[in-house]
Amino acid sequence: MSETRPAPLTGLKVVEISAFVAAPLGAMTLAQLGADVIRIDPIGGNIDANRWPISDDGTSIYWASLNKGKRSVTLDLKFEEGQKIATDLIAEAGTLVTNLPARGWLSYENLVQHREDLVMLRLNGSHDGKPAVDYTINAASGFPIITGDDERPVNNALPAWDVAAGLYISNGIIAAELDRRSSGKGQEITLALSDVMLATVGNLGYIAEVQSTGKTRGPLGNGLYGAYGQSFKTSDEREIMVAVISNKHWRGLGKATGLSEKLEMIGPMLDVDLNTEGGRFEAREAIDAVVRPWFAAHTAAEAAEALSGAGVLQGDLRGTRE
Repeated sequence: MSETRPAPLTGLKVVEISAFVAAPLGAMTLAQLGADVIRIDPIGGNIDANRWPISDDGTSIYWASLNKGKRSVTLDLKFEEGQKIATDLIAEAGTLVTNLPARGWLSYENLVQHREDLVMLRLNGSHDGKPAVDYTINAASGFPIITGDDERPVNNALPAWDVAAGLYISNGIIAAELDRRSSGKGQEITLALSDVMLATVGNLGYIAEVQSTGKTRGPLGNGLYGAYGQSFKTSDEREIMVAVISNKHWRGLGKATGLSEKLEMIGPMLDVDLNTEGGRFEAREAIDAVVRPWFAAHTAAEAAEALSGAGVLQGDLRGTRE
């Protein structure tokens, strides 16, 4: 019988005072790794306590989903008594995650007097401390222009920067905890949604691309930049996404559709090398035109079976219910 090992963060205690997505997600990630997380909310619930989606009885599914595995305390933090109880909890835990303004009793300078090795991570909207949320940060990222069509940008429904920031928060706390265990010292960590966005845009090469080429990407719809990818409507009115990122996938697309010979004709016609990702990207519209009728003549299930059998990456576009 295998030995049951304790979760990796067993013994770590964290107090969370926050709302919305990023900070609750970061603290929940710590809880799922074994930390004892106590979330402090105002009496009656924080600003996100009733956020949609909600269940038939009015309970916030959103709130419940982002606070799994935590313990809960409600305090009136406007009064000195509530602040003192919260300060004692923070001092006992030794670790704090918050996205509230760190001033007054909640400042690092005050709290570190109650716990010398305190680790405190504070999330801001912008690097200068100004408020911002995922959807305003994303608007400045460049991605809505790429995601949209020629008529209008689309500010993606997925709160990507909140999710990324939440994982940065958990990583930051773990790194600070490892440092505290070796040095015996705590620290204050500040993180901004805007910096998470800018770091990601830079890490993926978008900034360097503009700096080196002077060009910025335009809308591609469901196309795959720098390679071949596209979504196609099938005979049963479904939509299936295809991604070709290797020569094996390219050959598989021809095999699955029975269109290898026609696809091979595109290269010489357009003077591009279809054995390269760049060549297939340049020829994407011609490739679309050749394979689109095949998808229109097959159901999504038939197309998926043929593509998978030939080793082509594919996935049908589904609603959340599906």
